[in-house]
Amino acid sequence: MEEQQMPNSGEVLVLIERLLQFAEQRGMIEPLDLSAARNSLLDLFQFAEPGEAEVPEERLDSAVTLLEPLLDYGAAIGLIPDNTTTFRDLLDARIMGLLMPRPSETAARFSQLAKTEGIAEATSSFYALNIDSNYIRMDRIRRNQYWRQPTAYGELEITINLSKPEKDPKEIALLKTMAPSHYPKCLLCSDNVGYAGRANHPARQNLRIIPLELQGERWYFQYSPYVYYNEHSIVLHGQHVPMQISEKTFARLLDFVEQVPHYFIGSNADLPIVGGSILNHDHFQAGRHTFPMEVAAIDAVYSDPQLSGVRYSIVAWPMSVVRIQGCERAAVQAAAAKVLDGWRAYTDPAAHIFAYSDQDGEQIPHNTITPIARRLANGEYELDLVLRNNRKSDEHPDGIFHPHAHLHHIKKENIGLIEVMGLAVLPGRLKEELEAIASLLGGSERPDGEELRRGPLSHHTDWIERLIGQYGTSLKPETAHAILQEQVGLIFLDVLHDAGVYKRTETGQEAFGRFLASIGLKKQ
Repeated sequence: MEEQQMPNSGEVLVLIERLLQFAEQRGMIEPLDLSAARNSLLDLFQFAEPGEAEVPEERLDSAVTLLEPLLDYGAAIGLIPDNTTTFRDLLDARIMGLLMPRPSETAARFSQLAKTEGIAEATSSFYALNIDSNYIRMDRIRRNQYWRQPTAYGELEITINLSKPEKDPKEIALLKTMAPSHYPKCLLCSDNVGYAGRANHPARQNLRIIPLELQGERWYFQYSPYVYYNEHSIVLHGQHVPMQISEKTFARLLDFVEQVPHYFIGSNADLPIVGGSILNHDHFQAGRHTFPMEVAAIDAVYSDPQLSGVRYSIVAWPMSVVRIQGCERAAVQAAAAKVLDGWRAYTDPAAHIFAYSDQDGEQIPHNTITPIARRLANGEYELDLVLRNNRKSDEHPDGIFHPHAHLHHIKKENIGLIEVMGLAVLPGRLKEELEAIASLLGGSERPDGEELRRGPLSHHTDWIERLIGQYGTSLKPETAHAILQEQVGLIFLDVLHDAGVYKRTETGQEAFGRFLASIGLKKQ
């Protein structure tokens, strides 16, 4: 924590009044709620009565400047066991939870706004509530580094994720001593709403979710606390059930874009290696953002003689994408189901694609799909189906269609929905590592290779030596920075190429065509 002057009790009482003013201005509480909210905050901070100092009217963009000194004071009076980021975050959510509307009130307001002013206004208002309540930590998200990388496929988006705080050694040691907990079952369960949290599970007193109905089932809509793109949201199943891609998935996605047509929605794949980080709770990701894949060119157009009114196309993209478009929802859904069923069972040894492998007499599936749905401005439905395969080999033990080992110094993690669409989410360690490499490129003396291999940049050694061989060691800082951003962007492009089941070669595209022909599609 940065050293700050500890507020005294009188200053804390003023901070409480300023926070109440902020919450009322932002519509988090109504005038009738003020006394109850004030008394809850006084009780939390162990005061018997409010202060007498007059608080002038002010307009703040965020509650963070008020919360930080309140957290300092809370730590000083023992409201948290240790003044670490983890415990401060637990107290932060506890404070803001006292200023939140009840979950039913939030849902009722969302529904009313959707009816009277439109669904776009309802989502905008709900997103603002999540920011104002500090559930979405915009102060941290602004630390993320972001740039665009031009490629033959369009501009990729690159981010270095600095918004998730690192745990200090004391916190890591504590986590090792904690007994496992089974409530909530995972980070996506609706039971998280209002949960106080613990050292190994975030507090969610300031979380609110909106009920949805998808295919006659209860689902919920919420925002991600660490948004990677505009209005990054999560649509989660009402029950703790595992991810499964099926025709019902497409139906649910299309249900959503009918209800929220200004958002895209997509699902991670349902198999390890090519899936997301949470496979045990069915969920989608949605939002108000145009990803590079959405605006990529089209390579080839196909049709299905047995299904009229639907257009199929291969997207010019490093991964293998079948795009389906049409005015009739049922036809688009049927077309997607045909692609999925065909791909699940498809084997092409010449293209290194095997649908199943035998493991102790059990057939292990390898083919799946990452689907994305949109409602176009002309009313058409659009589904992008990204073909995935999670096989491993001796040469590629982490996955044949996964970032290969020589790219792991930049990106080793699974390539999920967000990356598939062209937005790299790179680990926060890269910030300091790239700064150190930039210093080497401007250091005039060539670093010793053996010394590099023994140091903190050892995993980058081969890359650094190639960079020095190409650019030397006398670059200006801004030039080195620009070169490293470009090189990282091009490595992410290679990551996507590795994850593509059909390579962007003549042979690879011929193999792609063989699959489409196998399900009865004809090239136009």
